[in-house]
Amino acid sequence: MTDNTTPFANRLGKNIKHLMKWAKRNGIEAWRIYDRDIPQFPFAVDVYGSQIHLQEYDTGWLMQPEEYEAWLAEIIEAIVFVTGFSSDDIHLKRRERQKGVQQYEKTGRAGEDFVIEENGRKFWVNLDKYLDTGLFLDHRNTRKKVGDTAAGKRFLNLFSYTGSFTVYAATGGAVSSETVDLSNTYLNWARRNFELNGIDLAKHQIIRADVFQYLQTAFEAGKQFDLIVMDPPSFSNSKKMSDTLDIQRDHARLIQGAMKLLAPNGLMYFSNNLRSFALDESIAEQYLVKDISKQSVPDDFRNKKIHQCWEIRHR
Repeated sequence: MTDNTTPFANRLGKNIKHLMKWAKRNGIEAWRIYDRDIPQFPFAVDVYGSQIHLQEYDTGWLMQPEEYEAWLAEIIEAIVFVTGFSSDDIHLKRRERQKGVQQYEKTGRAGEDFVIEENGRKFWVNLDKYLDTGLFLDHRNTRKKVGDTAAGKRFLNLFSYTGSFTVYAATGGAVSSETVDLSNTYLNWARRNFELNGIDLAKHQIIRADVFQYLQTAFEAGKQFDLIVMDPPSFSNSKKMSDTLDIQRDHARLIQGAMKLLAPNGLMYFSNNLRSFALDESIAEQYLVKDISKQSVPDDFRNKKIHQCWEIRHR
């Protein structure tokens, strides 16, 4: 390890010391050790069981290829030194600025699927195949809340990705659920997560649909839910959608559509990770809205504006 990476290694060591005990105590196998804590080291470092997911953020810095490769090698060496993981267990990804459906694109590498555990639930993850791993670690607190309050409830998961919120709801005693996304890849992943946790697929349905269209059809069919989670991407121009999704422009329509399906005493969690996002004033006028972002961001993402989250109820 060189002097160049000493500040990075020191911070990594300090974070691990604090967080490893916390993760063990809470039965969490996937957690974030480091997230751009020092601007000169623009990385996010996540532990997934016995593997490390290392993401480099695009800073626009220009380096000569040899210099860049040498610098990356030093970063990996520092992680190996501090964590004791082998360099073979470190999965590196470059994060370009997100453009639309990019988060769902394949990286061109196959990688291996493996299982990690969180609060007694199990999830399939893959650290190589896509830009994202199959589990958004920053939503761990809200997942737990859903699991703790789902008993006896009808649950709806919109923009469900790999269905982790539904896994919590179903194992927490939800009587039924619908898990809605437009991607076959992620719905198949959700199905495998359900099977992994012994979830009854007869009571917990997986539905492939454009969320805008689903909301309309579900309303016409008179469907009602006691607990809803909606965690849309910031932007999507998927060819399968009839229109593009721009969460700042479209969120009021999405929330109103979902609230038509929410039972009188029900609760909806609405979240997204667009940094510049501002909730439409009409939503706060129409419904009871509580910003729970501070409580919903877990300890390993401390001081980061990683997402915003609201509880929304009928007045």
